[in-house]
Amino acid sequence: MMSGKHFKAHEVSCCIKYFIFGFNIIFWLLGVAFLGIGLWAWSEKGVLSNISSITDLGGFDPVWLFLVVGGVMFILGFAGCIGALRENSFLLKFFSVFLGIIFFLELTAGVLAFVFKDWIKDQLNFFINNNIRAYRDDIDLQNLIDFTQEYWECCGAFGADDWNLNIYFNCTDSNPSREKCGVPFSCCTKDPAEDVINTQCGYDIRAKTDSEQRTFIYIKGCVPQFEKWLQDNLTVVAGIFIGIALLQVKCLLLHLLTIILTFSCLTSRFSVCFPDFWDLFSTESRE
Repeated sequence: MMSGKHFKAHEVSCCIKYFIFGFNIIFWLLGVAFLGIGLWAWSEKGVLSNISSITDLGGFDPVWLFLVVGGVMFILGFAGCIGALRENSFLLKFFSVFLGIIFFLELTAGVLAFVFKDWIKDQLNFFINNNIRAYRDDIDLQNLIDFTQEYWECCGAFGADDWNLNIYFNCTDSNPSREKCGVPFSCCTKDPAEDVINTQCGYDIRAKTDSEQRTFIYIKGCVPQFEKWLQDNLTVVAGIFIGIALLQVKCLLLHLLTIILTFSCLTSRFSVCFPDFWDLFSTESRE
């Protein structure tokens, strides 16, 4: 009777433990990959050899996204792996608390984005315009803007004239750039017959009339195009966010359950949950 109960508890705890360990090792490896990509990108741009150049970029450096996300995933994945494998309640609590904080921040951001839609639109406009100014300052930022404009078939935040904010593309008389009164090639409409991208297709295009511009470049801005894309793909986007949220909640509940079981075993005179595991507190429990 007693042995049957003992075996059942052991089986349940093993399933929970190794499921959490497997999930966290994948999470940790993804964090390592993100950090590696971020550091490699900085190395290619010479940032690692000149740390002060980090502050030189006026716009958003996409590498920061890889480094921050990778760093968080690395730390949480490591804590979750060691905490589950060695039944360390402190590391499990650390993982659970920070995962709960991240989930709460995501939930808060979603609610605020829904309530303050106009403010979010203004901030998105400000963010895009700020990065338009820094378009030529960083190759990763330039590639990100080009990809965005090509994917959503847009130009600027609310239109092609937003490129007046960039010193190379503005239409002022004092601008000596060959790209004066133009737009980047990613604003140009694509001709399926062309195999080679014409990087000069946007030269002098804003000096022409609006009707002529429509023939060669995208007229709509990226902010309204993003809104349209979001509305057209609302079900898919909502499904992805709900799936991520459910995964986080499930992982959080499993970690909390493991903490409870681990604490119960450590405070029990006879361990009936994890008899074969390497316990950090085994010396204390034997005493």
